[in-house]
Amino acid sequence: MTELPKVLDEAPGSSKEPSFFSNLYENLNQNPYFNAGAGLAGIGIAMSFLRRTAQISNTYFRRRFMITLQVNNEDAAYPWLLDFINKRSATQTRNLSANTVVHQAESGKTELSISFLPGHGTHFFVHDYRWIKVERQREKQVIQRDGVRTPFETVTLTTLGSDVKFFKQMLEHSAKEAIDNAETGLVIYQAVGPQWVRFGVPRKKRDIESVVLDGKICEQLLQDFQEFIGSAEWYADRGVPYRRGYLFYGPPGTGKSSFISALASHFGYSVCLLSLSERTLDDDRLNHLLNTAPPNSVVILEDIDAAFVSREDPMSNHPAYQGLSRVTFSGLLNALDGVACAEERITFMTTNYVERLDPALIRPGRVDRKQYFGNATDGMLRKMFARFYRQPSDSELAEQFVQLVSEHKKELSPASIQGHFLMHKQDPRGALDNIKNMFRSV
Repeated sequence: MTELPKVLDEAPGSSKEPSFFSNLYENLNQNPYFNAGAGLAGIGIAMSFLRRTAQISNTYFRRRFMITLQVNNEDAAYPWLLDFINKRSATQTRNLSANTVVHQAESGKTELSISFLPGHGTHFFVHDYRWIKVERQREKQVIQRDGVRTPFETVTLTTLGSDVKFFKQMLEHSAKEAIDNAETGLVIYQAVGPQWVRFGVPRKKRDIESVVLDGKICEQLLQDFQEFIGSAEWYADRGVPYRRGYLFYGPPGTGKSSFISALASHFGYSVCLLSLSERTLDDDRLNHLLNTAPPNSVVILEDIDAAFVSREDPMSNHPAYQGLSRVTFSGLLNALDGVACAEERITFMTTNYVERLDPALIRPGRVDRKQYFGNATDGMLRKMFARFYRQPSDSELAEQFVQLVSEHKKELSPASIQGHFLMHKQDPRGALDNIKNMFRSV
């Protein structure tokens, strides 16, 4: 049997000839050069997309989870911050820059100080359990400070976190640390004509603990002074004049003037000395000086009993007290709390004879606190010996010293005791053996 060929019925116009686009795709697909280029282009597009995504993610991460602090060398906090970083990264960085300062006095004495700061570049250190990245950069531009041209520098600190209080607290900490360690002195002002003029160079500040007082007198006066300087708003709200007057009285050599200097040094105040016995001082000049004292200063009127005595004292008409000053008593009272008195003024008066002072001079409003400074008690003797010879206050030598002094039944001023210690600086046993020498001048 013969098999007939199959005839496919195809409808007219249904021919499956390849189209132009299919031919183009087939030709391109079979072209090795095109395939290689398309692959590279795809890889490039993918890499570009990934790079862009990484940039956006990095920017988002830095904005949301990283904080930055930037300080330049035109800011006063710049050296403080570098010193703060250097103290905490001394064992973590080996790139340092040196800053040398030479001080030469007119006498020829020369002092050299070298400070080391983090060098230019990148450093890392830990503060409050956080790693901090430090970038110190020097720009091409130049700035001029105090007549000296220096390159413009910036230091940038970066760390993980979202609260900028971390850097604020760190900057405040570095500033406080720098201010506390700053070598400042006690500035003394003296009245020259109608104005206050600095007297010599600033004195070395005296530690408040170096003035030994009885009981808790020192703590009470410190608290009183601290409370006053921090209550300006309280005085203003109640319409009370913002002034404070102190009267320190007691025998000579008991530490009245020394404590005032130590108190001013402790709180960062300067001291203005004014003698009412000065021949050229009159009422107008006194009033002007008391009301134009430099900011953050205390005014000391020493030995005020030498200028004025009580009007009730029979010695007030003695020739020895006549003509001592051109300042009248009423002029002094008006200068202390008159209508034209300035606000925010702290006045200290000292005297060895409080009974000679007129009651009107030391009434409340002119003198707000009176404090007696007496001769050395047993507690003061013990404390002075222990402090001078760097021994415990309950040491055997300190107790022997107190006992030997008490046996003489005579009072000694702290000044005379300190003078005795100075004769035996390195010999506490010698101070005990020669204790009789202190009483020969008493």
